[in-house]
This record gives sequence, C-alpha cells and structure tokens, in this order.
Amino acid sequence: MITLVDYGLGNILAFANLYKRLNIEVSVAKRAADLASATRIILPGVGAFDHAMTQLEQTGMRPALDELVLDRGVPVLGICVGMQMLARSSEEGVLPGLGWIPGRVKAFRGVLGRRVALPHMGWNEVSPRAGAELFRGLEAECRFYFLHSFYMACEQEADVAATCDYGLPFHAAVAHRNIHGVQFHPEKSHRFGIQLLKSFAEIQHA
Repeated sequence: MITLVDYGLGNILAFANLYKRLNIEVSVAKRAADLASATRIILPGVGAFDHAMTQLEQTGMRPALDELVLDRGVPVLGICVGMQMLARSSEEGVLPGLGWIPGRVKAFRGVLGRRVALPHMGWNEVSPRAGAELFRGLEAECRFYFLHSFYMACEQEADVAATCDYGLPFHAAVAHRNIHGVQFHPEKSHRFGIQLLKSFAEIQHA
C-alpha cells in the first residue's frame, strides 16, 4: 500500500490520481493510525521548511514515520520540500529536519547571488546516477518540472541519486538505503514523473 502523508501541504490528490491511472492502490494518512498499512510512503511538501516541519509535527505522525522508515525499512519518497525535510537542517529556517539523510538545505541566493532568476522554475534536464532505482527506464532521457529556491546538499556523495544544473550543479534526487527524495515535482512532469512514481511503487521493501 502506497500511503500519502497529508499534513496540509502538497498536492495529495494529484498523486492519488496518478497512481489510480496506474492501477496502484493508495491511501491517505492524516494521523498516526492511518500509517498502519503503509508499505511505501510518499511525503510531499510545498512552502517554507519550518512551516512544513511544524505542520508535520502537529499531526502526531512523526514517531510512527520514524519507526516505519528507520526501524522497519519501509521505502519513503520525499518530494520538493518533502525531500528537504529529509535533511538535518535548512538555511531557510531554524527547526531541525527529520535527519534521515545526512545533509543540509542551502539557498541558491547565498551561492549564486543575482546570477540566476529565483525561484528555479520550469523544466530542466536531470542526470541520474547509474543504477538509481527511482530512474529505471529514464536513463536515456530525463526532464522534470522544478519550483524551488533552496536545494539539498548531501554530506555523502553515495547518497546523491541525480544531479541538475541551475547556475551550479545541485543534488536533484537523493537515495540512502530505503530513503529517497526528489527536488522536482513528478506529479507535474508528465510521462517522466509517471515513470518515476511507478518505479517507486516497485521498489522492494528492505
């Protein structure tokens, strides 16, 4: 069962509809008890880092998510701010992240100044790492839709699943054991996003 974490941020309906088209069963979790049947978890997110972390904490789902992901090895996919929440911290706020992947979220502005328009918005090519599970079937051609001003910088190169270039090369996707994240929006990325979400549904439980 793919479970969409609904903490008030992210387009839950778009993901549910895409999986429905793929004949893949989904459920929506708004409280800890709703996570009981989860065999794969999607954590979407939009907006500011601290607001997203606060919203998630207020649902009471954090302890259950930690147990499922860290102790039971249930595959999880963080999307946009949901990916940034996987990190330890963010330059955008003061609250700690989930800390599931060693890394920190950084601001494009702090590195690039005025050299590029922000936010980074629109389609961009993504370069997957060889063997990255999320990108099966997308190795030859890979374009996704982005909308962000911050990016996650992994501490360990082995955790980088894909890169993109927007004034500088940045980590567009991450993977650490059963924990995955993408900075772009697969739900807005047409056939590329559909294939990626399908690949996530097929990732084996640890």
